[in-house]
Amino acid sequence: MNRFGPVLENVSFQNTRFDPNQTRFERLASKMAAAFGYSAELPGDPRLLQLLRLRVAQLNPCSYCLILHTEVATKIGISQVVVAHLPSWRESTMFSVKERASLEYCEALTVFNQERFAAAHDKLRAHFTERDVAEIAAVIINMNVWTRLKLAQGAVPVDAEAMRANETQIRGRDDSA
Repeated sequence: MNRFGPVLENVSFQNTRFDPNQTRFERLASKMAAAFGYSAELPGDPRLLQLLRLRVAQLNPCSYCLILHTEVATKIGISQVVVAHLPSWRESTMFSVKERASLEYCEALTVFNQERFAAAHDKLRAHFTERDVAEIAAVIINMNVWTRLKLAQGAVPVDAEAMRANETQIRGRDDSA
């Protein structure tokens, strides 16, 4: 078992487009992740910040980030029902007023539209201090950097168990031919 728990136990990631270590960007992004990523010690509500990370991963959509942040969400106590329901947060009663304002802000910042963003920012400020908004923005921006990096490098999940099952199935067909 690895540090992410059972879901990632058999999953690794393979870059299909480029090795991110070819530039200094990966190191710079890693510093930002240390400051605002899922393992950073931030003053905000851990559930809210993880929901925002997961929503960015859904919007982009980044397999690496979806798998990682779904596992982290479960690990910190966010139920699988809430995680599964996240894309339909607008129609849900599972999210608090603060979470709903934050998710709206997250979407407006990720899929940027000036009018929508300004309104979402105003709603967010009704629930959070300026510092809280800055922390929330930093988490969302950090996630957008990582999702785009992982998408650009073509980080695809490789499930060792599924690959073994497929290979066994293929060998079985070859033997019967």
